[in-house]
Amino acid sequence: MIASLPMYDRPETAVANDALWQGIRDALGTGPERLTRDGDLWDHWLSPDLLLSQTCGYPYRARLHGRVTLVGSPVLDLPGCPPGFYYSVFVARADDPRTDPQEFATARLAYNDALSQSGWAAPQNWAAARGFAFTNPIHTGAHRASALTVAEGRADIAALDVLSWHLMQTHDPFTAGLRVLARTDPTPALPYITALGRDADTMRAAVAHVIHALPSDTRATLGLKGVTYITATDYLALPNPAPPPLPAPPN
Repeated sequence: MIASLPMYDRPETAVANDALWQGIRDALGTGPERLTRDGDLWDHWLSPDLLLSQTCGYPYRARLHGRVTLVGSPVLDLPGCPPGFYYSVFVARADDPRTDPQEFATARLAYNDALSQSGWAAPQNWAAARGFAFTNPIHTGAHRASALTVAEGRADIAALDVLSWHLMQTHDPFTAGLRVLARTDPTPALPYITALGRDADTMRAAVAHVIHALPSDTRATLGLKGVTYITATDYLALPNPAPPPLPAPPN
């Protein structure tokens, strides 16, 4: 069996994620001893051996719907955000005089992945609702890399998963050179999933019980308050923006 919690796993949160998984494993009475932290995420998510993982809303609606089972959505410690939802924050360098993301329409947008809800879909959908698009994207591969790319002046703006941003503010000194310009509308948070045919209700109850039972400092490290159920219909209702342009071929 496979268990992975890759979305907010970094060295500073690894012990807390391990504690979360060990609690879930004990509650279920089954599962691998350790989280899988290597290999391809798509291989984890689509494996018939998947017991528990976490994906992003965009991969779920683009490729995983009908091929995995939704377990639940995390309730994050985000004041003013509906339970089971999250949002992205637009960040720019602190010394950039521009104050509105619309001023960055043709500037360099650092994004982590073309199938990222928070890094690509959310900012482009936010822009589309205001009659424009971000037209100069730069692929980075990770939210932290996007933020660092902006901080180092290799890009001008990025949209970051708000929990990833909070973790960066806690652990990455370079974030002192960045500031938040705005945030996107809330969308369903990154869902927990299991393989088709597994008992999602039992899994969700175990996750909820364990999150509640975790020490408060462990919950705070993970930014978790609980788990709820957001329907597949809610995830699928979000629009898919046009993909980033392909890189120009070499001369």
